[in-house]
Amino acid sequence: MNILQPIGRVFLGFLRTTGRLSLFTGGVFAHAVRPPFYPRIILRQMIDIGYFSLPVVGLTAIFAGMVLALQSYTGFARFSAEGAIANVVVISITRELGPVLAGLMVAGRIGASLAAEIGTMRVTEQIDALTTLSTNPMKYLVAPRLIAGLVMFPCLVLIADVIGVFGGYLVAVYKLGFNPSIYLQNTYDFLQAEDVNSGLVKAAVFGGIVTLMGCYHGYHSQGGAQGVGRATTNAVVSASILILCFDYILTALFFTQ
Repeated sequence: MNILQPIGRVFLGFLRTTGRLSLFTGGVFAHAVRPPFYPRIILRQMIDIGYFSLPVVGLTAIFAGMVLALQSYTGFARFSAEGAIANVVVISITRELGPVLAGLMVAGRIGASLAAEIGTMRVTEQIDALTTLSTNPMKYLVAPRLIAGLVMFPCLVLIADVIGVFGGYLVAVYKLGFNPSIYLQNTYDFLQAEDVNSGLVKAAVFGGIVTLMGCYHGYHSQGGAQGVGRATTNAVVSASILILCFDYILTALFFTQ
């Protein structure tokens, strides 16, 4: 039985964490759709999550598009299929690279920030003070951040799609010698609404994941500064893993016949 004890301990810990996260998620969504709302806090979080994340998302998207165009040309040149580079760039950016790269980059920035902020409030008993003042911490702290994440992530991904496709255009036209009008026409002809819509749905899901993981780990942090650091690390790691897992699930739902 001593051999089975560690396995059972890990399994029970996983079930306990899953149940607590499920209850936390259900409570946050319930508070997010019921008044009262805090529009000033929501707007501030939208600016923090969306506007201040634009530089890192834009740089990631443009270099991803440039590298994708360059690598596609290297591979397609072996089969004399260089004309398909515009198609590959636009479908890869809109379906996968835009949402996933934006989600991972913002998870490193926003997930860590949320976990550190709320975790510090937890260990310094500011959350307990909110409860004493008859203010629900879930509605005041977590729900506005969730709403801001759900709204701003699709906006970030839409901008990342445009910048990523533009990066591929720059490499294809100014380095590989493609005709600009033909490249743009191929991009426009091949792009479908389903590709963009699937990426935006992924973005909304990823926004919920990042904000929930950051708030969850910060809300349940304990142990002083060391606990806040541990919560920050766990928030980024768990959000990144869940983004990749849900990316596969959503791709299978959208594109599996």
